[in-house]
Amino acid sequence: MAAGGGNLITLVAALIGVGVVAQILSDRFRIPSVVFLLASGVILGPEVLGVVGPDSFGNALSAIVGLSVAIIVFEGAFHLRIDRLREAPSATFKLMTIGAAIALVGTMVTVHYVLGVRWMVAALIGALLVATGPTVIAPILEVVPVRNRVGAALETEGIVNDVTAAILAIVIFEAIIEDVHAPAALLALFTQRLGTGIVVGLVVAGVVIYALRYVDLSPGNAPQNARLLVLGGALVAYGGADAVATEAGVAAAATAGILLGNADVPYEEEITDFKGDVTLIVLSFVFITLAALLQFEYLIALGLGGLVVAAVVAVVIRPLLVFVCTAGDRFTRGERLFMSFVAPRGIIPASVATLFAVEFRAQGMPEVASVLVGTVFLVIFLTVALEAGFARQIAEFLDVIPMRVIIIGAGNVGQTLARRLEDRGENVVLVEEDVNSVEAARNGGLTVHHGDGTDTEVLRSAGAENAKIVATTTGDDDVNLLVSQLAESKFSPETILARVNNPDNVDAFEDLGVRAISAVDATAMAFDDYIERPALVNWMSEIGESGEVQEIEVTSEELIGKTIADIGPKLPPRCLIALVSRDGETIVPDGDCTLERGDRITVIGEDESVLEALSFAHPEE
Repeated sequence: MAAGGGNLITLVAALIGVGVVAQILSDRFRIPSVVFLLASGVILGPEVLGVVGPDSFGNALSAIVGLSVAIIVFEGAFHLRIDRLREAPSATFKLMTIGAAIALVGTMVTVHYVLGVRWMVAALIGALLVATGPTVIAPILEVVPVRNRVGAALETEGIVNDVTAAILAIVIFEAIIEDVHAPAALLALFTQRLGTGIVVGLVVAGVVIYALRYVDLSPGNAPQNARLLVLGGALVAYGGADAVATEAGVAAAATAGILLGNADVPYEEEITDFKGDVTLIVLSFVFITLAALLQFEYLIALGLGGLVVAAVVAVVIRPLLVFVCTAGDRFTRGERLFMSFVAPRGIIPASVATLFAVEFRAQGMPEVASVLVGTVFLVIFLTVALEAGFARQIAEFLDVIPMRVIIIGAGNVGQTLARRLEDRGENVVLVEEDVNSVEAARNGGLTVHHGDGTDTEVLRSAGAENAKIVATTTGDDDVNLLVSQLAESKFSPETILARVNNPDNVDAFEDLGVRAISAVDATAMAFDDYIERPALVNWMSEIGESGEVQEIEVTSEELIGKTIADIGPKLPPRCLIALVSRDGETIVPDGDCTLERGDRITVIGEDESVLEALSFAHPEE
């Protein structure tokens, strides 16, 4: 039964409300929001409550899903920063090319032989299941703070493969409908869709960038107009490309998003916040709606073969392509396994498969529609439930979450320290009791646990049991001392650091084994450094950006028993081993210094070279 205008508005509002609740639950329980969205869709669908069904949106579903996908893809592409690609350039490129090819061919062959469908239909399913997508990867990375190189690779793969997989699937779909089989014709269809999308995206992005930079958008309301202009640009890019070549809009939205996201446009922060909120609403609506449209009979009809396909896709094909694409790169074995087993499929496969199924039924091919929707949604259900739902547990088991640091006090010192550590990829949680400081830190993008840092249960709930470092940075020495005592007696982190505001209290902290940092001494030393060592201070101010200094334990067999002279040529360019610590003694090594297992070396140089050297010295890091 088609919904009337009033009923449709009520239904859309209700779905958006459910989506917002799902996001709140995600933040509360640290589980990716897609798990709650998918579950909500099933509950609201015809198989349970029957609130949403195939006819709930009349003939508008196709247009609604299309525009929603455009916004989702644009928002994901907008956050793709080109400079982040440096974190894993080789692996990222391979995941987008070799990895996508392995996923396509492997899935196609599996579907053909296990489910017995013809090759073109198997290829269509394989193309759709190539995509992981930012809509499922981004929520996972919000609750699982992996290192930058892992996040950059997964995010970039999701954004790029979302687009190319959707376009490839569209080409195969049209080839099935029009009975086209020649490779040259298929390549022409793919090139036309992708090329059209890129050209239209370039043009729209160019116009929007020019308007943002050189057109007076009204001084009193410029941020709002900038937000609306960017959102309008995303929809125009999608609609314009789609009008030129059917289904080229996804590529156009992605192209425009990447260009605008890297163009350093005015009001970028306001635009980002606005787009994030809009995308959250759209994503909630579409994911719940598509999940609700699924009928369990499609899944049951696949039988054991459907489970076999899902298992091969998740635990055979995905790990194979990840290990092939990351071979020789600086990913650890745990990080490779995490990337292998946390790659759920999301909104693009679901939405495109649903729209294709409608068209297949209209063309008199209901059996193709059933196997398409059943297979794609079964893989989505299982990967979202298992991989997204247990992503944090998988990450903790594989030990891929960076060092956890608990900072007590979200004042200027605490927030500055947190940002510096987060810029280097560490997992930082601030603990603060003052509501205004909590709000300010959260607005700055930091993770803050609201509560009294001198309360053991507050520290425990903030993650102190798993913290390697606890740093207390408040302006009250009594508070800092009490936190240090609690951390030492209850949680025993590897390192406890404390800000000491009164130099006379330093001894009290050091008697506890706490590394005390006197604010007075630190300030005096900073002045002294600027006076006596200005070049070093200027270079140190760039740490985390262009320069880096890191200390790590030596575990690599390639370094143990070797002299500094032997190791030097093997280090990445523009970095060197500046210090060696052994048995509590630290020296500046000469060329004859021989490294031993357990030595701690300090590496200094350019940031990327230092990170590469750390992986060389300590492969498990």
